[in-house]
Amino acid sequence: MQDGRAPRIKNRAPAVVQITAEQLLREAQERQETAFRAPKQRVEDFEELNEYRGRKRKEFEERIRRTRGSIKEWTQYANWEASQNEFDRSRSVFERALDVDPRSIQLWLSYTEMELKSRNVQHARNLFDRAVTLLPRVDQLWYKYVYLEELLQNVPGARQVFERWMKWEPDDKAWQAYIKLEERYNESDRASSIYERWIAVRPEPRVWVKWAKFEEERSKLDKAREVFQTALEFFGDEEEQVEKAQAVFNAFAKMETRLKEYERARVIYKFALSKLPRSKSSSLYAAYTKFEKQHGTRSILESTVLGKRRIQYEEELSHDGRNYDVWFDYVRLEEGAVRTLKEEGGTKEEEDAAVERVRDIYERAVAQVPPGHEKRHWRRYIFLWFDYALFEEIETKDYERARQVYKTMLGLVPHKQFTFAKAWIMSARFEVRQLDLPAARKLLGTGIGVCPKEALFKGYIQLEMDLREFDRVRKLYKKYLEFDPSNSPAWIKFAELETVLEDFARARAIFELAVSQPSLSMPELLWKAYIDFEIEEGDREKTRSLYERLVNLSGHHKVWISYAEFEGSSIPVPRALREEDEDEESEVRVVEGDANMARQVFTRGYKDLKSKQLKGERVALLEAWKKFEQDHGTEDDVAKVQGMMPIVGRKQHVDKETGQVVEDWELVFADDEREANPTSFKFLQMAHAWKNSEARKTGSSGLLSGFTAAAAAKEDTVPVTNVSADADMRPTDDATGDVSGSDSG
Repeated sequence: MQDGRAPRIKNRAPAVVQITAEQLLREAQERQETAFRAPKQRVEDFEELNEYRGRKRKEFEERIRRTRGSIKEWTQYANWEASQNEFDRSRSVFERALDVDPRSIQLWLSYTEMELKSRNVQHARNLFDRAVTLLPRVDQLWYKYVYLEELLQNVPGARQVFERWMKWEPDDKAWQAYIKLEERYNESDRASSIYERWIAVRPEPRVWVKWAKFEEERSKLDKAREVFQTALEFFGDEEEQVEKAQAVFNAFAKMETRLKEYERARVIYKFALSKLPRSKSSSLYAAYTKFEKQHGTRSILESTVLGKRRIQYEEELSHDGRNYDVWFDYVRLEEGAVRTLKEEGGTKEEEDAAVERVRDIYERAVAQVPPGHEKRHWRRYIFLWFDYALFEEIETKDYERARQVYKTMLGLVPHKQFTFAKAWIMSARFEVRQLDLPAARKLLGTGIGVCPKEALFKGYIQLEMDLREFDRVRKLYKKYLEFDPSNSPAWIKFAELETVLEDFARARAIFELAVSQPSLSMPELLWKAYIDFEIEEGDREKTRSLYERLVNLSGHHKVWISYAEFEGSSIPVPRALREEDEDEESEVRVVEGDANMARQVFTRGYKDLKSKQLKGERVALLEAWKKFEQDHGTEDDVAKVQGMMPIVGRKQHVDKETGQVVEDWELVFADDEREANPTSFKFLQMAHAWKNSEARKTGSSGLLSGFTAAAAAKEDTVPVTNVSADADMRPTDDATGDVSGSDSG
């Protein structure tokens, strides 16, 4: 403790007697020192009392002399004099204070409170009179004055005070207080006259509504209607005035609804809504919608909801005119209204008005042209034109107007930067529906000439296909392929057309021309279609020739697999023989495949992939070969392929970047191991044979490795299998030990 450090605690066990929080608080309270209190003085006679009063007055006088402007000091002084029953002295002090600050509200209130406490009512009245005369804009003084008069049951006096107050045109709370005074004493006529005077001072909608509600509550319905009518006449019929008087219209209609005068209420709502624009009457529309839901018919309710939705859409469009999603919703709303009118049998004038409204919205929508010449900005916009044209064609049957819409749309799109094939195709389809084929062909030809595009060619070709104009289709395909000779699907469709038309020589020529192109998009689709065509023709030699060309061109393992499966599968007989058997009810004859030819293809493919050192592709080929042998071969054939299955081994090598020896898992094929390590291969072969024999003795399934099977297989046979990622790529202790041993040996 001498060096200022905390003492070292040796015994950390809890004390026998524990101190609670309650004890700590109690001790702290007991040890607190008592606050200083001034000693109490006892006055024994009048001499001491006078001496005490004189001393206190001297103190107060000294304090107000130092702080003359402090109203608090004056108030304390005056209240002390009043506590000594020296009311004259107290009044004198207050008057002196008023000479200092005659506009202090707190001083006036303290002065009147002192008089009221001492029951000097008349003095208090005189003080309130002086105060409100000096400060007529201070509502608190008036409220106190009125409360005093009413407390004394001097209602005429309170009314007189209110009348004096109203001459100063106070705020609405003062008028409301005057009216409540009259209501408390059942002077309804007087209250009504006060409302009339209030209106003359502040002719605002809420005041009119309060007056009418007051008249309604006292069952003066004619008077209430008269108040509302006077209010509407006062505000007038102009748009700005009606907008200001929305609360009056709403309250008037609700009153008529409460009185079950629904037609009156409906007329009031409609009159107000007809004078106001939709964007400024959302609250009134909401009230009208609620009214119609409760008391209106279905048609009226639907029209009301339509009006409310229109206001919502107009408001959204006022913020962003190029919000095309809102335009779509807006036109769908109006088109639905047109269809509803037709279904319910509306008048001709109503239908025409609804159609004109739809057209007006479409015109406003298409006028919002996207900025710039980027196609992404036009993608939503162009569909407004499509919907506009379809509306004119389907709903209104105005074909000339629909044609004009299509024409305007095509003239608006900047075709030099981009185009919309759908626009040209829809325009042409419209002309076809109008039985004007030359105009449709002219439109599509113009579109291809101005901005050739794949979708445009496809649309034109489909149109001519639907019309069964096959010569025109051939010409279009030629133009299409001149425009894009690398388009494999176009070549395929062209050849399929000739196949459907049974011009097989032309189809074969198209395929030959297609595969000879220097550059193709997705050539695998084209080759597959060509091969399928020859298979359908039943010409195995030509199909085999195609496969040979394809494997020389790509050498992909999937091509080898498909080639081998083709050799092992059956194909239809040649078409010439099938045509001879057309009348017979027997099934189509087929030519069986050759499994030996398939095995030769598998062998060639395996050797080709082996020469390219593609281990993963070899595995895929072996898997397909194994499946083929399971379907078409014997157990020995399957075992031969299984014997060429690779195993997963570990291989050590030095990382060039880090210089450390690392281990990697790799696929090890038996034939690769035999060629790379002929010395250790014999040892591994014997080890696997021993393991398999031991497994047969114990009755368990031994691991058949590719090394063991390869010993029994002929060296000129090269089978393969695809190692699955889950089974064959999973290393085993025996296999890895053997292979790693061969690497180290």
